[in-house]
Amino acid sequence: MVSMVPKATFFDSPAVMRAADASTRKVLSQFGAFVRTRSRSSIRRRRAVSKPGAPPSSHAGHLKRLIFFAYDPAVRSVVIGPTPFRGTAEAPPLLEEGGTALATYSRPVELWTGERTFVRRGQTLRYQPRPFMGPAFQAELPGLPAMWRDSIRG
Repeated sequence: MVSMVPKATFFDSPAVMRAADASTRKVLSQFGAFVRTRSRSSIRRRRAVSKPGAPPSSHAGHLKRLIFFAYDPAVRSVVIGPTPFRGTAEAPPLLEEGGTALATYSRPVELWTGERTFVRRGQTLRYQPRPFMGPAFQAELPGLPAMWRDSIRG
């Protein structure tokens, strides 16, 4: 004889879905906080310019303070990274990936080699990558399965 299982025990019941959504939000928010903390700690506050390939130096402390994370419930994911500097969205991606940008004003600068030079407005600047978010994400990724383990309680 076949016994019928009540519908309330299926995985698509509202109680199970609520528990899964709550645990997803909790785990991904926790992961976002860990990645943010690791990326902030990789950025050293010092006057010297970092070498290409190493995390950037924070001369005034702005970069560390501008790294945030947020859980997006629409797509059930977490967004982690720095916000734009003073209305320009170019600086954080240039630090992470490298690239070119036009100088918006003239100023003296110090290169990572210690050499001093003068940048003129409109001059093309080349940035070497100084990744800090990608390495932080990769370092925290192995711990994600342990965060999911036993996360759904009901």
